Amino acid sequence: MARILVVGDVVDDLIVRPLTAVTPASDTPAVIRRRDGGSAANVSAWLGWQGADVMFVGRAGHDGAERHTEALARFDVQARIAADGEQDTATIVITLDAVGERTMYVDRGANSALTTKDVPLSAWKDVRWLHLTGYTFFDPVTRPVAQELVARARDRGVTVSLDPGSVAFLREAGVEEFARWTSGVDVVLPNLDELRCMTGEDEPDRAVLELSRWYPTVVATLGAAGSVQMTPDGFLVRQRAEAAEVEDLTGAGDAFAAGFIAASADGLEPQQALRRGAETAAIAVSRTGARPVLGEVRSAL
Repeated sequence: MARILVVGDVVDDLIVRPLTAVTPASDTPAVIRRRDGGSAANVSAWLGWQGADVMFVGRAGHDGAERHTEALARFDVQARIAADGEQDTATIVITLDAVGERTMYVDRGANSALTTKDVPLSAWKDVRWLHLTGYTFFDPVTRPVAQELVARARDRGVTVSLDPGSVAFLREAGVEEFARWTSGVDVVLPNLDELRCMTGEDEPDRAVLELSRWYPTVVATLGAAGSVQMTPDGFLVRQRAEAAEVEDLTGAGDAFAAGFIAASADGLEPQQALRRGAETAAIAVSRTGARPVLGEVRSAL
């Protein structure tokens, strides 16, 4: 079994589902829940849930480091979460609309204090795959950390995957600048909005071809239309979406990434890896929150 290293954000998600039409400047009844989150930490949880050998490295405030370490350990993730003495644990407020789509308000907190010292040499033992997210690159403080990790992975022959993570931040940074920051990444995993933003192409097949100029392997999730992969040898592989009753889209891309990465790291063919991603994402969207449910049967995978 391939060992997978995931480095990046760990977050306290506050999920707000209004029960009526929103009343500006007054009260709106809602269901509000706190959930463990952070794109990189979510990927780790889904990887561990699938039985992958995974280590997560991140940073949280003193209020959250132990709590998040224990939360990931429940999914058999080896977590190294440094406790920051100055910053609080990152928080994201997520508001959901009637179809489960999200609007997010982000406070990066201790994620912005991540350093290369948080990722010791021992964390690289037997690693064959490194996964990062765009949030670490978008933050000018942690960008050098992410780039150093990519360089270390390249030196070790480790495959590097990247989830761009945010259309808003991509637009702000500029696509070519982001591509320069992320040079050396082997596999990029955008959603449809990110794919279109990064290429200027509406049609997914043309878009993944365009994006392959910068990344050897492009794996794009297309919502209800499924997913498509451009392989390094120029082949297009398509996968339909799995049927699911959508409750919450939070973490769907993280779940897909985890399914795809786990299968790919174990040497499965692209079609099988895409199918695993689709199956994992279908499970994720069927409940509130971005993580697996403890004790949930994995037989579907």
